[in-house]
Amino acid sequence: MKIFWTNEFNKNLKLLPTKTRRLYKKQENIFFVNWKDPRLHTKKLKGVNQIFSFRITRKYRVLFKITDKSSILFVSIGHRKNIYD
Repeated sequence: MKIFWTNEFNKNLKLLPTKTRRLYKKQENIFFVNWKDPRLHTKKLKGVNQIFSFRITRKYRVLFKITDKSSILFVSIGHRKNIYD
């Protein structure tokens, strides 16, 4: 499976606190092995086709889209109160 990152995702990742970026890297490694791993708390967003989120911490989330059977696009990363806008 191939993973791609949007420019928005990369920009927002740089704005996160250092501790959160480190935790993101750990979660990303879990994601690469199994994106449905229960430690990620992966959820499908309602009303949006093929968009999912997974947890970094209780406050921060990653939004991703399954583009086809072999590709995933990391769309955005940020605080849970702002990321779903």
